[in-house]
Amino acid sequence: MGMPAVSRRWTAAEVRALRAASPFAAPRYELVDGELLVTPSPRGLHQIAVRELAFALHVYLRANPVGSVLFAPFDVEVEPEFLSEPDVFVVPMPELRRIRTELPARTLLVACEVLSPSSLRHDRVTKRRHYQRNVEEYWIVDLPGRRFERWQPDDERPDILTDVLRWHPAGAMEPFVLTLRNFFSRVFDE
Repeated sequence: MGMPAVSRRWTAAEVRALRAASPFAAPRYELVDGELLVTPSPRGLHQIAVRELAFALHVYLRANPVGSVLFAPFDVEVEPEFLSEPDVFVVPMPELRRIRTELPARTLLVACEVLSPSSLRHDRVTKRRHYQRNVEEYWIVDLPGRRFERWQPDDERPDILTDVLRWHPAGAMEPFVLTLRNFFSRVFDE
C-alpha cells in the first residue's frame, strides 16, 4: 500500500519569495486556493495569440482611454491569497496610475488566458471562479477550437464565440470588436 499524498497549502508570501528568487519569467508561479501552480514557458502559437490580442486591445484603448492593456509576466491579486499572471489583461486608468509605483495589480476590467495543455483545468475551473467574482470579463482563448469563451460574473456557462468578440466597457465611446476569423488567421497563418 502506497503512502497517501501530502497536500501542502502555499501562501502568497511564499509564492512571492519563489518569484523573487527566480531570475527569469519562467516557470510561471501562481497561487490558487492554496495550490502552487507551476507552468513552463509558453509555446510560439500561445505567444502569437497573446501579442495579437494585446495589440488589438492597445489600439482600441488608445482611441477609448478607459484602461490600458498589459500581459504576463505581471503580478495580479484580485483577492487575497490568489496570485495570478493572466496572459492578457486590462486595468482601468486609476489602477494603471497606481501600478506604476506599486504592485500587484488588483483591479481589472478584463482578464484573458490563452489555453495551454498544462493550464486547461486551472484556466477553465479554478482560476475562473476567482476571476468571475472580481472581474467583469474573463476570456479564454481556445486555439485548437478557434474560439473564445467569455465569462461574466453570474454566468454558469460561458458564451462560446466563434465569429465576433464585442466588449463595451463603461465610459468608452464605442465597443471593442474583434473579428475572430481574422484574429485566428493572424495567429495561425502569419
